[in-house]
Amino acid sequence: MIRNFLKILGVILISLTALGLGFLISQPQDRLLSTRNSETGRQRIIIPRGTGDSEYDSQAERMAYEDSISTRIALREGEVVLSVLNQDFDGDPAEEQIIAYRDYQEQEGPVHIAYVDYDEVLRLYRRVWEAPTAVTMPFTFSMSTQDLIGDRSVSLVVTGMEDQGTQTLMVFHRPFGSLPAGPEPREAEGGELFRNIADIRIEGSVRIREAERPQSYHLGISHGASFSIAAYGHDAESQNILDQVEIIYSYNAETGRYEQSKITKVPGSQIEQRRLRELLSGAPGVFEEFIYDLWYFVGSQGTLDTKQYIYFDPPNGEIIFFDDGAQQVFRWQNSSPTRYGLYVTSQNISVTTLRRTIDIELESLDSVRVKVFEDVRLKIRADNTWDGSYRRAPSTRTSLSESPDRSLPYIDARYESSMGNMHFSPDGSYEIVSSTSIRRGRYAFFRIEGREAVELRSTEVRSTETQSGESPSVSAAQVPATAGDWYGNQTSVRETYLVEHSGTSLILSRVQIGTMGIRELQEGTITLTPEP
Repeated sequence: MIRNFLKILGVILISLTALGLGFLISQPQDRLLSTRNSETGRQRIIIPRGTGDSEYDSQAERMAYEDSISTRIALREGEVVLSVLNQDFDGDPAEEQIIAYRDYQEQEGPVHIAYVDYDEVLRLYRRVWEAPTAVTMPFTFSMSTQDLIGDRSVSLVVTGMEDQGTQTLMVFHRPFGSLPAGPEPREAEGGELFRNIADIRIEGSVRIREAERPQSYHLGISHGASFSIAAYGHDAESQNILDQVEIIYSYNAETGRYEQSKITKVPGSQIEQRRLRELLSGAPGVFEEFIYDLWYFVGSQGTLDTKQYIYFDPPNGEIIFFDDGAQQVFRWQNSSPTRYGLYVTSQNISVTTLRRTIDIELESLDSVRVKVFEDVRLKIRADNTWDGSYRRAPSTRTSLSESPDRSLPYIDARYESSMGNMHFSPDGSYEIVSSTSIRRGRYAFFRIEGREAVELRSTEVRSTETQSGESPSVSAAQVPATAGDWYGNQTSVRETYLVEHSGTSLILSRVQIGTMGIRELQEGTITLTPEP
């Protein structure tokens, strides 16, 4: 009897399974797509990477990358996501999304943006507006939101470069108004969903100038002053390549657009024009090699600030910002030549969601002007103190022992240690020779949390032993000559040590430095004794 019962139960389960499969197959395709596009069904794009991509091996970095391209709708065929920005534009409970994408069939076409909002009637996210931008070089694309007008509304700011090296800035303003129902992208009632209130393109640089706003604005009581936009381009009336004109764009409330309000001539340095044309020719790797060095901030009185500097290291794909004891290391991602220098995109190696774009312009043969743009999509914002002029460090050939504040990053000294004979060169390179290997790389002394530290970045390690027992000759690493070579060397090993002084000797303790500060690894100390 029990056996018959089990047979009947098995037949019932098989029948129910078949009915369930048949029901799923019979569902219309549009219903399945609707479910996929629902509020909870966010699309995730997984891009396979090779095992050699060590810089993306971190699980946190992969999660941050996936989150940066997570869209709430399914894109059309051929559309590839570049960036995603989540922002509340209209004050409703559902957060909206801006998607930047390209059509892979239009490799030379512009980057497009699409506005995605939640439809309460259809109960899913849908694309309600889209428009092309002026950016045609995808890796220079950046977008953020800001109240430019001062009326507490949200404006979308899009920056980037065109193929000709022209820098662009477009501002899309979101006026207040309801959205129409329906499956297709449409205009808002009473006008466009987003109005293009600024479209600036110039062979130079362009940036937003923030203005002071009263406390009542920050408390939500009153409006504030609108921000202006400054663009710098070549002075066509001058024979000097470095002479520029500053064009100020101000918001005109009557026309609802940014319009030219002031033009000022900005004289540049008088430099030997042949060398100047060589540096600004746009040839691969030329300007990267020029800035490959340590640069100190120049104050308003023309004095060097040894507590703030930037170290550009294109061969190792890094940019190091040092300010008042804090060191920030950014991965050099991409760069493009501009009329006056270089436009660089970078990413913090510890906080992967922190990105910076850096506009580097030539001032003279030993000075550059730097403009740093923070990624304002983060919920936290730091004061931008990196903008200004920087001069090539004259102290790189000075011994650290000659500096009373011991703040210089390079020294000229030789030591003996358990690691081998170590030579610190004043050009920022080091060499460690032991009985089994020769190790070369770059180094920098700095201070963090009031303590002295040194970072060693190995770029070359070779064995001194061969099958015959002879020591082979070791040649120095060659500096790359093409633009592609500047970013290919990502195999360097980074080690950070705290430095204690015992007479003329140095005692090193290996540590890790991250967002939580200094963490000692308890690996024992290494004593560096000066060579006799």
